[in-house]
Amino acid sequence: MPDICLGLDLGSAVIKAVFVEDGRVLWRGLAPTAPGQANVAQKLIEGGLTQLGLDRELPIKVVSTGYGKKLFEQAAKNVDEITANALGAFKLSEGKARTVINIGGQDLKIMTLNDRGRVVDFKMNDKCAAGTGRFFELIARVLDTPLADFDKLSASSTAELEINSTCVVFAESEIISLLARGVGKEDILKALHVSIARRVTGLLGRDLPEGAVFLDGGPAQNRALVAAVEDELMTDVYVLEAPQYTVAYGATLV
Repeated sequence: MPDICLGLDLGSAVIKAVFVEDGRVLWRGLAPTAPGQANVAQKLIEGGLTQLGLDRELPIKVVSTGYGKKLFEQAAKNVDEITANALGAFKLSEGKARTVINIGGQDLKIMTLNDRGRVVDFKMNDKCAAGTGRFFELIARVLDTPLADFDKLSASSTAELEINSTCVVFAESEIISLLARGVGKEDILKALHVSIARRVTGLLGRDLPEGAVFLDGGPAQNRALVAAVEDELMTDVYVLEAPQYTVAYGATLV
């Protein structure tokens, strides 16, 4: 019988599942968070079992994490997402990660790790949704532009523009005003990426990172955002192959 563990990250915006065997990812999948999170998670898990050709009755250990970790009652263990995120990033980076910047659905977290993947310092901004996954989704609707196009459009900008609002509500109003004035989407997106990168440096304060820095979470797939954070921190910023699954994977390592 295979020794398989399932990491389940019940996030505020997306639920992620990762099947792992001896540290190796066998399958990963995600679904938007919706009412009845346990049912959404169960369907996601069943889809993974089907894809892997595994028996649904196979006694696979489930470790849950994320905001809704206690909602999935079949989980053998609940793990806090900070520990899971740190261990996942450390393992997947082959021990290189020392600073992990996670942009989640509704908050921004910054973790400093030691040479064993343990969290030695932690900072979090959950007072406003600006710069989080929910914020990106809102901006995509306002600009009528798919999230997948953000980096390409931003890279084509040639203007120097600033988004001054740090509140998601005011930022939305500011963007609508800019559109009404004829400002291009590409220039607005570039300014937004710079604004979010400055929120990261603002949260760090004077504690500039030492060692390898990794941007984590779904928004880390946006290369324009990565570039903006690099410019603000004045250092290289790395992204794992599937950054939205790091926390789910890390849960299996606890």
